[in-house]
Amino acid sequence: MTLEAMTLAHPIVTTHQAILDEATDALSNRRFYTRYPEVPSTRVYGETAAADGLAAYLAHLDSTYAGLLSQPTDGTFVGSEVSPYGPALGVRYPHLDLDAAIAAAQAAIPGWRDAGARVRAAVCVEMIERLHKRSHEMANAVMHTSGQSFIMAFQAGGPHSQDRALEAVAAALIEQERVPESVIWEKPGRDAPIRMQKDYRIVPRGVAMMVGCNTFPTWNGFPGLFASLATGNPVIVKPHPRAILPLAITVELAREVLVENGFDAALVQLAAEDDGEGLAKTLAERPEVKVIDYTGGPGFGAWLESYGAQHGKLVYTEKAGINSIVVDSTDNLRGMLANLAFSFSLYTGQMCTAPQNVFVPEQITTDEGVLSFDEFADRLAAAITRLTADEAKAVEVTGATVNPQVRANSTAHEEIAAKTGGRVVLASRPVTHPAYPDAVCRTPGLVAVAAGDQAVYCKEWFGPVVFLIRTGSTAESLALFTSTIIEHGAMTAAVYSTDEEILDDARDAAAEAGVNLSENLTQGIYVNQAAAFSDYHGTGANPAANASYTDAAFVAGRFRVVTSRRHLA
Repeated sequence: MTLEAMTLAHPIVTTHQAILDEATDALSNRRFYTRYPEVPSTRVYGETAAADGLAAYLAHLDSTYAGLLSQPTDGTFVGSEVSPYGPALGVRYPHLDLDAAIAAAQAAIPGWRDAGARVRAAVCVEMIERLHKRSHEMANAVMHTSGQSFIMAFQAGGPHSQDRALEAVAAALIEQERVPESVIWEKPGRDAPIRMQKDYRIVPRGVAMMVGCNTFPTWNGFPGLFASLATGNPVIVKPHPRAILPLAITVELAREVLVENGFDAALVQLAAEDDGEGLAKTLAERPEVKVIDYTGGPGFGAWLESYGAQHGKLVYTEKAGINSIVVDSTDNLRGMLANLAFSFSLYTGQMCTAPQNVFVPEQITTDEGVLSFDEFADRLAAAITRLTADEAKAVEVTGATVNPQVRANSTAHEEIAAKTGGRVVLASRPVTHPAYPDAVCRTPGLVAVAAGDQAVYCKEWFGPVVFLIRTGSTAESLALFTSTIIEHGAMTAAVYSTDEEILDDARDAAAEAGVNLSENLTQGIYVNQAAAFSDYHGTGANPAANASYTDAAFVAGRFRVVTSRRHLA
């Protein structure tokens, strides 16, 4: 039976053909497309979905995660997750036996490889569809490991992650199906053509590892996980030790789907660890691991890139950056201020896309008159204060701080101002969560500094720290914008101007710096956000990341093409 016939014979392809067609079409056209509704409405998810999801989450707590006991383990258990909202989760996970796990993953490759790209894609879609049905359970797991508010955890941890996963599967399918299964090749000759049959076989690189992060375990984890799976690679999922549960749910579900469709569960395994074990480095150094996806700090990310280059490993990283905004002028001051206030407040700045540096000249022109630098700073502070005035509502935007470093940064504004001679325009303040009094919730703080204070603002201050940087002109702002991103990296950037020439200059600056640019955002889209199937998340063109969700380069390197050819009469 040919690969094409095997593909058509598998019922999972028929089941999900329409989804794959929709997704590949949307990706090819970069149009708006979402399969998974982002609002946790009872009209969409059912009257009992929220209660059922909460009950499923609570059932995990203070217990051994039994759904992963079928993995090869060394007999020990790990897990010390504590919710940023206060309670300890108390979940214990089986610790992976690395030798046995890697051997099992390698043994699972032939069947998964030979199934073909479309079968793999359809099986991945089945996984994503089932994850979608558990979005409320996942939202609680993400909320209590990352510190996101429930609504953000539902959206980012559920439907938005699922859309990104489907996008990765679609991208992988497109790239693999560019290669025909078989062709008849003819070279003209003097008497008769030379005829050959050439067969092309997609082969995976080998065992892949996905290293999860604390803040967005699924949103940042799913693209690499599903890109590797869809291209034939087994994946060992190494979650952050403080955010294991969301990826444990994912791995358990993925293993169930694989077995139900005739494949080896060892194609997906969870490598949980306690803080300080260093399991990611141990796995990265294993010669069997050929593909690595990583989201996290720049130190270990840079080591992975260097080690991978030396040892023939394919490494995709998203590290740290300094996201920047240039303010020149606006014809909608209130809309701009509201948009910026929300962008700075969202998840307490604990996003790789959160803006930190705002370059502002001595004065800007607005629809409410000309504002000096200081007047603009005070208006922005007032907008943030209005947004966060109602503490019960504010915590649904800010969420909770995820680690001690963020909490330290949230109280550093006075120290920064003293060091630079700048001004604390707005101090970050604590906010009491009405349901979780132990949660540490903070509003964003603003510090005005001079353009020459690069030693301070050219460092990533993860959390609620925003620098308003006084420049001599918009031209200087754009020059600093470009140079700081080239040197230190950025995932996002924005510009506000009513001058088309300045907007053109900003586009050129963004292209030179290798960063995606948002222009004049004043409505319900924010610089922090990126839409699956349309927006590229990162570019891979500056130090913040060497990869982009989801371009061809993100998937095409995960497989190779092997040719067999023979003469025909």
